[in-house]
Parts: sequence; structure tokens; C-alpha cells
Amino acid sequence: MSGPLNGIRVFDLTRVLAGPSCTQILGDLGADVIKIERPEHGDDTRKYGPPFVLDVDGTETTESGYYLSANRNKRSVTLNLTGAEGQSLAKRMINQCQVLAENFKVGNLAKFGLDYASLKAENPGLVYCSITGFGQTGPKAKRPGYDFMAQGLGGIMSITGPPGGEPHRVGIPIADLTAGLWATISINAALRHREVTGEGQHLDISLLDTQVSLLSIQGLNYLTSGEVPGLLGNAHPNIVPYQVFPTADGNIIVAVGNDDQFKRYCEFAGVPELINDERFVTNKARVQNREALTQILNEVMRQKPSAYWLEELEKNKITCGPINNIDQVFADTQVVARDMRIEMNHPATGGEPVSLIGSPSKMSVTEVSYRHAPPMLGQHTEEVLEELLGLDAAECNRLREQGVI
Repeated sequence: MSGPLNGIRVFDLTRVLAGPSCTQILGDLGADVIKIERPEHGDDTRKYGPPFVLDVDGTETTESGYYLSANRNKRSVTLNLTGAEGQSLAKRMINQCQVLAENFKVGNLAKFGLDYASLKAENPGLVYCSITGFGQTGPKAKRPGYDFMAQGLGGIMSITGPPGGEPHRVGIPIADLTAGLWATISINAALRHREVTGEGQHLDISLLDTQVSLLSIQGLNYLTSGEVPGLLGNAHPNIVPYQVFPTADGNIIVAVGNDDQFKRYCEFAGVPELINDERFVTNKARVQNREALTQILNEVMRQKPSAYWLEELEKNKITCGPINNIDQVFADTQVVARDMRIEMNHPATGGEPVSLIGSPSKMSVTEVSYRHAPPMLGQHTEEVLEELLGLDAAECNRLREQGVI
């Protein structure tokens, strides 16, 4: 095993996406992630399909693409936490872990004696990360949290979508994924604190908080001006022109980031008269006269095909780019060169490889490693119980017969 988190063991009580995306990153960075799942059921996302992985005969397995997206580099252990024996086994395993990640509703794990207050006495160095919809405090704390709801409540949807249209959710579960990233960052910071002081702590990450933080420049535009931002489609709230433009045969992105680029753009595009037009001479003026400039440039861009604009604008050092479909993304030479599509052999396919998205973390010394394909339900139960607790095959069989594992 390699990676900067080599030697860190994570007791993973997360499911669906926010928590699993966090623990997958920890696993990629070298942590030993023990994914705890309900016997016979497992993570709900195993059934979130189609699509599902096909076996060697072309038959659908029980492993969905959704599940594969966030469960690499983990070992799956089935454990019934509702009974005393399952809870006892969990506590014994947790005492050999440095990190616990969970995304149960607030207070639910206390029923099993697996809340932070119950565990820290025996494991004071435990870094305990809770990921919820609304956090551990506040009037909405006990509500269940879902990505879609967080996008709505957190304001992201109110600034996403075409002008005059309905608000749109982001095309991926951005609230879940952002919460997973902040959980990962917080866990690594807490591990550093633990290394220095020996002290663990409780980390409180919420989908709503992370969505509010993502408001970024739009949030500050409101806090600075008092004006509520609206739907701008693909336009930038503070820079013009910085958006999608139609061409003779499609659409491309043009991002003119400063006044010098705007001058170069106008000269190349054949509209030099716009350079000294008082409506467009500065970025501030262009933002204030967004609609007038966009109407002019739409007509200019429609005169030539996308390939022409992409090639010539780049030659003139004006930022531009295509709008790729997903298949074009994975065929892009830069994406290929950066190993953003990887293959891992999977037991559901009889050992044949499945395709996964690679880690974006590139480090010169402590590289990420791909050790475990997203596991089958309970694939590593006996292995982990023997390794961590010294249980033999006979004891594991007894536990299985009694529904504990």
C-alpha cells in the first residue's frame, strides 16, 4: 500500500454519494477504508441504475455505474448494527481506526452507541466526521438532507439556468460532491492536528453549508451590493464577454478576461469599431451593456464554423474552447494523457476490467494508488474480521448464521 495516508484506517459508515466520495478520496490517498454495509442490502446506490456492470455473458450484475463512481479502494464488510453483537464488533473495529466517517441523520448513531460522545472515551484520538444535510445544530438539523434540496435551499439553482427560464439543478450532484470534498479536507486537517497533539475531534459537515460557500462571487456580489443575482444562463456575472456563443455549426465558449483581450478579439473578429465604443471600452461598461454587446457578437460569431473560431482565437491568445459531450471528454487527448480514465479488474465481471474515472490528484512523491475495485457486497467481511479482530472461519460462520454479518 502506498500514498500519504498509508497507515490510516477509516471506519466508513457512509452511503449514497457525499460520504462515499469522501472516503474514496481517502482510499485513493492510501487509507485502508472499511466500508460497513447492511447484510443483504448494502449501499442503496448499488441499485441506482441502469446502467449496471455486465458480466462475461453480457448479463446485468447488481453493481450500478452510480455505485462504481464513489467506492473504489474500499473493503466491504456486512454488519448488522441494530443488534448488540454487531454494535460490539463495530466498536472493537473502530478502536483500531483513526477515522470514522458517517452520514446518518443527526442522533441516529447514538441509538447504537456509535456516536462521537460514546466512542471518544475509548478512542480519544478518533477523527469522527459527520456529513448531514443541515449540520449538527440549528432548527433544520434533524431533517434528512438530499442534494437536490440543498441546491435549492443553498441558492445554486437560483443562479443556474437560462434568463427568463426556470431554475436548474447542476447536472451532477454538486452538493453531495462538494460536501465530500470538504469532509476530505477537514479529515486531513484533523489528522494533522491528531499527529501533533494526539487529540481527535468531531467534524460537522453539511450539504447546505457547502452550497452556501459555493455561492462564492455571486454570494459576495449580493453581500456587497444588496442586489439579488438572477439567472444568467452561461454568462459570467462580472466579466463580459465570457459565455457561450453560437457559431455557423454549433456553439463554443469564449472567455475574454480583460480589456486587452477584448481589443484583440475585436480586431481579429472584424469589429474594431467596438474597441472605442463608450458602451464597451472597459469591462465595467461591458457588464453594464451586456445585452447590447452580446447581440452584436452573436451575429459576428454565427458567420464562421466552430473549428475556425477555436483555431484562430487560440492563435490570437483569446481563451476559447469547445463544449464536449461526455464521449468526447474521454476521447480528448489531454484527458487521456492525464489518465483520467482507468481500468480495474472487478469480480462481478469474472475478473474482467471495468472503466472508472481516475483521481485528479497528481503528486510527485506520494502518488495515489488503485488497489481495490469497488467491492461486491460483503466481499471482505471474513478477511477484515480476521485481520482486525482475529476471528476465525468458524466464528464468522456463527455470526453469519445469526444475521450479525
